Amino acid sequence: MRTADEIRAPIRLEGKYKAMLVCFILGVGNLIAWNSMLTIEDYYYKQFPKYHPSRVLTLFYEPLALGTLAMLAYHESKINTRLRNLSGYAIFFASTLLVLLLDLVTSGKGGIGSFIGLCALSGCFGVADGHVLGGMVGDLSFMCPELLQSFLAGAAASGALASLLRMLTKVVFEKSHNGLRKGAILFFAISTFIELLAILLYAIYFPILPIVKYYRSKAALEGSKTVSADLAAAGIQTDENQVKGDSEHHERLNNKDLLLQNIDYAADLFLTYMLTLSIFPGFLYENTGAHHLGTWYPLVLVAMYNVWDLISRYIPIVECLKLESRKGIMVAVLSRFLLVPAFYFTAKYGEQGWMMLLTSFLGLTNGYLTVRVLTAAPKGYKGPEQNALGNLLVLCHLCGLFIGVALDWLWLIGKSEAF
Repeated sequence: MRTADEIRAPIRLEGKYKAMLVCFILGVGNLIAWNSMLTIEDYYYKQFPKYHPSRVLTLFYEPLALGTLAMLAYHESKINTRLRNLSGYAIFFASTLLVLLLDLVTSGKGGIGSFIGLCALSGCFGVADGHVLGGMVGDLSFMCPELLQSFLAGAAASGALASLLRMLTKVVFEKSHNGLRKGAILFFAISTFIELLAILLYAIYFPILPIVKYYRSKAALEGSKTVSADLAAAGIQTDENQVKGDSEHHERLNNKDLLLQNIDYAADLFLTYMLTLSIFPGFLYENTGAHHLGTWYPLVLVAMYNVWDLISRYIPIVECLKLESRKGIMVAVLSRFLLVPAFYFTAKYGEQGWMMLLTSFLGLTNGYLTVRVLTAAPKGYKGPEQNALGNLLVLCHLCGLFIGVALDWLWLIGKSEAF
């Protein structure tokens, strides 16, 4: 077996583009199941018209994702990251398959029993997300920023892919018997395949890429204990004495100090996702009224959000468009709260074109700010600290999601119907 020293060489960038592609697919696998569930909400509204599925399913997902990540982030330094991520992708795969089987067993019929089962599986998606999102962001935070950006872009691409597939299935199956159900079945069959692919790529191919082995070996020499299983899977034997000696030269900051030093970045993610989830997807499905597009209207809005969320995650590649100032990022985050009255008055008085524009801007700012914060924050820290900080920032991200989901219900106060 090779030692860690053997790979600490100029080959650290070898396989970079292959690693970026794999990270992109792993990002898709992180959210494709959940985005599929969100994108076929028109099917669930037909099945469960009285249960507010877009809001209730999200309410089951977010608390479990948040609770799982909080526990894992607290013990992050002692956790086997390889086992954590593989467990998460395995739960995604099993839960996605069970959603498909639930629909087949019940023949697509509604009812409280089916809805409870769907809510339980939505909670399983949350548990899986708590494993994978924090684990992958933490793992990629001590590698080159392009890998983390590719993973985040893949997560956004899962939403764009789900929206595109939903529109295609609506066109193909709209006039056929049980067209909505056929589209939903196809959705989850594709999602199940992608989750299986993510498991295989992460377990077999990703650990052996030269750039990945380099950064994980570097992190191990800086005192990280979370990468040992991944290095072993890649056939690399670390020198425990050298790891101990190198790590003694750098005392790792604890989670509290890391959070305090990056409190503005943590607030940025919290506020960004609190605002986003207070509007998307519940408001778009239930509070935008009836327009010329009919049943296509919420699907188009969700697609506009997802596409611009994806595009915006690549904008920082252009140096002149990369917002570097921490104060500037905070101002941009706070400015997004003007979208709340904008969405309210547009839903009540505006045309559908203005709503599409606002939804696109919501996605554009969400994706851009996410990438800027998560790729900028880890700079200047050692591997173990970067891993811990990645987990902490994702925890703040999920806290924002949870609060946003709760605030989304406020749109229904005093409203028996949409605006």
